[in-house]
Order: sequence, then C-alpha cells, then structure tokens
Amino acid sequence: MQYPRHPSVPRPKVSEWPRHLLLIPAVIMVLALAGCERTELQRADGVAVDWDSYRGQWVLVNYWAEWCKPCLEEIPELNHLDKSPRISVLGVNFDGVEGAALVDLGQRMGIEFTMLGQDPGPDFGWKMPMALPATFVVDPAGKLIETRFGPQTEEDLMQLIGS
Repeated sequence: MQYPRHPSVPRPKVSEWPRHLLLIPAVIMVLALAGCERTELQRADGVAVDWDSYRGQWVLVNYWAEWCKPCLEEIPELNHLDKSPRISVLGVNFDGVEGAALVDLGQRMGIEFTMLGQDPGPDFGWKMPMALPATFVVDPAGKLIETRFGPQTEEDLMQLIGS
C-alpha cells in the first residue's frame, strides 16, 4: 500500500522563525557544557588534581589546625586510612596557611595524607566548619553523606563507610 501524497505544506525559513526559538540550540549547548564542568583542586605543593579522579573511592575531607589538640590526635588515624586503596584523605588547613609554609607545617605535624592548598568547600556548597576537627565524608559517587566533628578514629570511619 502506498501512502497518499499530500500537497507539500510550505515551511517557514529559519530566518522567519521567532527569535526566541533560535536561542533553543544555544541554551541546550550551554546546559550540556555546564554538566561537563570539572572541579579542580590544588594540592599544597601547587599540583592540580581533578576532583573526578576520586570517583569510585571514599573521600574524607578533613579540616585541621596546628593549635587544635584533637586534630593532632587524629592525624595517625587519618594517615592510616589514607593508605587504603578505597579511601583518600584530603586535608584543609583551617587557618588558611598555603604553599611552602603549609607543606612545612604538614611535615612537622606528621601529616602523610594529601593537603589541599585551598578550601574546596565553597565549590561544593559546603560551609566552613565552626568546630575542629571536622571531617566531610564523601561517598564513591561524589555525594557528601555526613559531616563529623571531633577527632575521628579509623574504626568509627570504617564502620560508617561499611568496611
């Protein structure tokens, strides 16, 4: 069976379309590119790290300060957790120490996990913690699941992430 032929309906030229319809492809492109935006973190030594490189593992973003005694107490626990292939610990200095001074401070304090040169919290919509130490727990999909205050133990954190 053959479909009947209808006289062709005249279609308007693109230049005759209402202007707002011409914006639709541009809006779609902008939205698509916004979804591809990458968050780049800067380590204390100045090396850039892509936040997406941590997908598939738990990330503990720990806020600490030199003057915070509980922060000092949890450093060995965090160092040990960071050695797990399923967990990365990222340290953020609460006082805003940066660069070589931060690297030196971390060495003096025995920090072996990655220290960030800048707070990533604002990029993720996190508020600066009001108490220290503070640990933001991010699941392997990149979702913040919990913020913990006070010194954390390896046992407590492993229980939280299901290991």
